[in-house]
Amino acid sequence: MKLLVLFLIGYLFGCVNFSIILTKLLEKKDVRDFGSGNAGFTNTLRNFRLRTAVLVFIGDALKAVCAILLAYLIMPDNKTAVFAASLGTIFGHNFPAIYKFKGGKGVLVSTVAIFFTDFRIGLVIFVGCVLIMFITGYVSLGSVIGAVAFPILTIIFHPAKPSYIVFAVVVGALSVFMHRQNIKRLLAGEENCFRRKNDG
Repeated sequence: MKLLVLFLIGYLFGCVNFSIILTKLLEKKDVRDFGSGNAGFTNTLRNFRLRTAVLVFIGDALKAVCAILLAYLIMPDNKTAVFAASLGTIFGHNFPAIYKFKGGKGVLVSTVAIFFTDFRIGLVIFVGCVLIMFITGYVSLGSVIGAVAFPILTIIFHPAKPSYIVFAVVVGALSVFMHRQNIKRLLAGEENCFRRKNDG
């Protein structure tokens, strides 16, 4: 029962979409009307001022941190509680009920969750993805490779922890699903370089 409560609490945290809130508040515009239409940090960064994007980054990261810390508080020393709160936050960010279930792609909140569950895996994925992004110029490619790498690294580092592996598979699969249009464009050679301002 507690796990369900933590998932729901995480979902509520996730539904607070700072990209939508801050672009309306600071830019007097709706991020969903620009670029890819995605209500997330990357699309904000490409279409609005750096200050606004940085605040979105901080807000989205903090909502994941708050949900996870609450899980630690309610169920200390229980990793499954962290998984439940993390998944709730990711689902809330991606499919916020208050915004007709259209949110971001969950890369940032997923990254925060990964670091909390195992900083070694988080560090490997973060460094690897950033290198891929800067070498190729595609944010989506780095994100997708990171999503695929997460369950693989989890199996390597935690082969005897099925709950962790299931968590990693769900997070990775959800991220790939959220990037399905990007994958199609990558395969067709039509994906936009991250230096341009029309992808999210």
